[in-house]
Amino acid sequence: MSRSRSTWLLPSSLLLALILGLVPVPEVVAPLRPYWLGLVVCYWLLETPERAGLGFAFLIGIAGDLVYGTLIGEQALRLVMLAFIVQRFRARMRFFPLWQQALAVGALLVNDRVIAAAVRVATGEGMPLWPFWIPPLVGMALWPWLFLLLDDLRLRLRGSAGG
Repeated sequence: MSRSRSTWLLPSSLLLALILGLVPVPEVVAPLRPYWLGLVVCYWLLETPERAGLGFAFLIGIAGDLVYGTLIGEQALRLVMLAFIVQRFRARMRFFPLWQQALAVGALLVNDRVIAAAVRVATGEGMPLWPFWIPPLVGMALWPWLFLLLDDLRLRLRGSAGG
């Protein structure tokens, strides 16, 4: 019974990330919207690799494609690339101080933007304008707070499941 209390956090955090990507924001603030789905997937890849991997990232990406109405496979490609890099460097990233981890996540989010730009160019949309490149900076700034929040929730639930 207590085990089921701790299993809701992963799907709930992903659902919230999907919703945060859909919430309408003023046009002035829209370029600042971070890639919430990428940030949350990155957290789960770092902290629970037994529950999150390439297949996990692919399925979440397809869900993101369907929810956001993007080209089917675009989010999946982006999240699988992110997952591959996180899995490759997970052992190092986990032991970085939080500020260095934020820099690494920022680099992952820039890589994500490069992939998204390549998809746009390949589909004939053209090269995106400079505001397209701002969200990785916002995501990098939000990473420590998101990490601490999800980690606190995960550890509290795990502690209550054991006791």
